[in-house]
Amino acid sequence: MARGETRRRGVVIGFVAAALAVVAMPLPAAAQESVTDAARELAERHVPVIMLQEQPTECSEEGEPYLPMPVDAILDNPEIALRQGGPDGLVALWGPSAADLHRFGPNFFLDFPGSALDPGCAYERDLRRYLDGRGLGPAVYAHVATSPDEPGVIALQYWFYFYFNDWNNKHESDWEGIQLLFRADSVDEALLTEPYSVGYAQHTGGERADWDDDKLERDELRPVVYTSMRSHASYFTDAIYLGRGASEGFGCDDTTGPSTRVDPEVVVLPDSVEDPDDPLAWLAFEGRWGERHQGAYDSPTGLLANARWHDPVAWHEQLRDSSVIVPAGESGAAGVIDAFCGVVKWGSGQALLVQISPLRVLLTVALAVALVRFALGRTRWERVDPSPVVRRRRAGQLARASLERFRAEPLVFLGIGLLALPAIALAGLVVAGARALPLIGPLLDLSDTGGGSRVVLSAVAGGIANSIAFVFVVAGVAWALDRSDGGDRADVGGAVRATRARAGSLAAAVAVGFVVTAALVSTVVLAPIAAWLVVRWQLAAPVIALERAGAVDGLRRSAALTRRRWWHTFLVTGLVNLVVAGAGTVVALLVLTVFNSLPLWSTTVVVAAVSAVVLPLGAIAISLLYGDAVAQRSEAHAEAPSEVVPVDA
Repeated sequence: MARGETRRRGVVIGFVAAALAVVAMPLPAAAQESVTDAARELAERHVPVIMLQEQPTECSEEGEPYLPMPVDAILDNPEIALRQGGPDGLVALWGPSAADLHRFGPNFFLDFPGSALDPGCAYERDLRRYLDGRGLGPAVYAHVATSPDEPGVIALQYWFYFYFNDWNNKHESDWEGIQLLFRADSVDEALLTEPYSVGYAQHTGGERADWDDDKLERDELRPVVYTSMRSHASYFTDAIYLGRGASEGFGCDDTTGPSTRVDPEVVVLPDSVEDPDDPLAWLAFEGRWGERHQGAYDSPTGLLANARWHDPVAWHEQLRDSSVIVPAGESGAAGVIDAFCGVVKWGSGQALLVQISPLRVLLTVALAVALVRFALGRTRWERVDPSPVVRRRRAGQLARASLERFRAEPLVFLGIGLLALPAIALAGLVVAGARALPLIGPLLDLSDTGGGSRVVLSAVAGGIANSIAFVFVVAGVAWALDRSDGGDRADVGGAVRATRARAGSLAAAVAVGFVVTAALVSTVVLAPIAAWLVVRWQLAAPVIALERAGAVDGLRRSAALTRRRWWHTFLVTGLVNLVVAGAGTVVALLVLTVFNSLPLWSTTVVVAAVSAVVLPLGAIAISLLYGDAVAQRSEAHAEAPSEVVPVDA
């Protein structure tokens, strides 16, 4: 055989051997495992429709700036670091790839540009650059799973990846999702039937529904998911949801419209990836998908670390059958829940400050404690004299004296507190009548859907109602205290009759006060004068009740009594009005948080019960403050024998 022919034969054999080697070489794990045509068909058939709250403008605090996206936007990105260790860990490399994430262990974490605890608009702008620069759009990841102890059930999971979680617990990266359950032994069988149940993930828990449940909105075979603004929990409809625990999320999730419909592409994931060169090798990453921080601010781990990935049926069974929807309208429950949402949001902001600047928070708390101690006073007295003839009592002394007077005749004062009910009912009738007006009615109906307009209108209506109610209660309490101090018996009926006789002057005084202060506030420049007048008119109710003054004369007399006592009156009446306005809500919030199973209407009962006690107590304090002012201006009471002599603590 010629040397050339031998060489050609060797080359041919070499090519054949190489080809056989390629054929025999193991395929990448993703190709070996469950990314079958059937799995892809099932995933594309039921890919969810995602509704995101519209964002009015770029970087606006309202609306949803993030969308479910492919992780490709953060891979091979030179602006993103892979770090090792704690929050300030050393950079292992920049721009980690899927292969890099595959080979690094749980002690590593991704670090995006920006500060998770103080994000500003950095994450939103960066994400737009990353997606636009690579031509990427919305996407979700599908995974077909089974539970080892539940044969005959196929789970189709959809995982949503969000670049940033900008809710109460801010953190980089956010994995959310839903899943559908089929009664089938294989994916091929699942293609022949419909799901029997769906589960929507919400924080550490979630909610489930039957496939034919009315609350599940569907676009043919595709479930519709309403994603809560910036927390990315998945819900069945657009509403505001109340969360009072870890499984619900502590705070309020908002999925209200207007919403933008998102139809994402679907990428089917295998059970695991062994080949680091696989484009889906990031699935094996055991570290954190963002900055490291304490507690709830820490970034999430990957999908393989999630119990739902490995045992979907067990996760599904622990889901709730419903979520708590915040009712619309101006009911007592809605007011308490609005306050709850605001308080939790404020509290999460303070928790962030603790993380960012603990010294600043410590100094602020110390200052607040010092101010409270100063306001309540550090004096004590050997004998408590609750009669209204003392020249000047500090806020703490007035509080104790008010309690003593209340304890002496609790039924009388509780009965007088019921005077608030007609005023509140009157305010409700005014609002109901306003709804019938051509222009105002539609505005009030629009405000019931939520947002800032409802808060403003609710505050105005509630402020007027509470002011009228409190003025009437103060007048009745002042009459009762005057009768008791004169040696006569005070009774609820007498207080009601006396207040009714002065009702016109009391209502007129409130009306004049609102009109004057509203006019001054509308100029903005004269708003400080409005605040000054409000304090000077705080004693108008007892003046009108006890001195039989008209509305204007009552306001003038109150202004005269508070002269040279403005700061004292401001402090005492400010604390009284704060307690009167907020005590019921605070107690209802505690009940709402501690007793999760109570219905929402119970908060209205709690607010009413607390108000029945707090309103008379506040009215007693205002009446005693009036008595102090009268005593200070009258030489006849300057050396009253019942005067309390404070002893410095």
